[in-house]
Amino acid sequence: MSRSLHSDAVLRLTAGSLRPAGSPPDGSPALLGVGEPDFDTPEPIVRAGMEALAAGWTHYGDLNGDPELRAVAARLAGDAAGVSYGLEQVLVTNGATSAVSAAVASVVSPGDRVVLLDPSYSLFSSAVLMAGGEPVYVPLDENGHLDLDRIAVALASARALILVNPANPVGTVFTRAELEALADLTSRHGTVVIADEVCDHFVFDDRTFTSALSVDGWRDRLVYCQSLSKTYAMTGWRVGYLVAPAPLIDGVRMLHRTFLGAVNAAAQRAAVVALEGGDAFVKPMRDSYQERRDYIVGRVNAMPGLSARSPEGGFFVLARYDRSTPSLELTQRLRAHGVVVRPGREFGPAGEHHLRISIAAPQDMLATGLDRIEDYFRITG
Repeated sequence: MSRSLHSDAVLRLTAGSLRPAGSPPDGSPALLGVGEPDFDTPEPIVRAGMEALAAGWTHYGDLNGDPELRAVAARLAGDAAGVSYGLEQVLVTNGATSAVSAAVASVVSPGDRVVLLDPSYSLFSSAVLMAGGEPVYVPLDENGHLDLDRIAVALASARALILVNPANPVGTVFTRAELEALADLTSRHGTVVIADEVCDHFVFDDRTFTSALSVDGWRDRLVYCQSLSKTYAMTGWRVGYLVAPAPLIDGVRMLHRTFLGAVNAAAQRAAVVALEGGDAFVKPMRDSYQERRDYIVGRVNAMPGLSARSPEGGFFVLARYDRSTPSLELTQRLRAHGVVVRPGREFGPAGEHHLRISIAAPQDMLATGLDRIEDYFRITG
């Protein structure tokens, strides 16, 4: 019997991951599946990148990240937490994807159980599978918030918990009260918490956002992951960072430098300008996304057999449909009908019979895509 050419990690991902791969489909479908900002990177950020290239920022950089960028990230983390962070507690990563993957791999060993809020961004279950861990899905409550009783049961045998806030794909913005209650639970069990807050600037209706960094109970066991991709429309630049206490970040550094080495030097110089510019760059995008959110939710709730809550933040609307068709099959049928969305099952068992629709698509594409969804459900009624 011949041995497989693939490692166990590849086989685990092949068997258990539903994350899509490859290029956008051929033809002219309405692409409503990916949280890709339709805005261009703001001009001052682009100019900073160009100036960095012209000034010779074309060589290997510090494996931990540009010191000036780490200093700005440390200051922002300190502002959120109310405590000071040093450069040694910040690692610049190749976007949030590598931050998350390195964080998971640094704390999860084969056989470890990791709690995922259900539904939850599919990258995390894939990262857990790659590390040889077992994803443990704990459903959110009927309002998309934390079911603390169920979480308490799952934490008893878990190595880590992963928190996405605002939640992807549900769009929940978790309150300080529920985060502090969750911190109390994880502290009892010595659980490591990996927090993804890459959409923290996209909180709607003037809600208050509470960062995991500001929760005292997580000070010593938190890996905080951040990205510039969505916040500053810098998806192609591939810059993110994470913040963690020394005992945790040392392991993350080891894995990140092994897989990826130093992050693009010129892109990091542009990232300094982005972070220093802050909300001035973000507000026009956030205002536009809130309008699009309202448009999508209104359209979905007017379609027979579909419904959606208005997300409190993030990049997506999660629409529920009342048919028995599995969401993977339904998204394939919708793709053939000219619109690309993501199947809710990709994000966990509780996502089944849902479709994830991106609010970041251009308005004309949103209108076309929603027309095609409505037409599909009408003609197949």
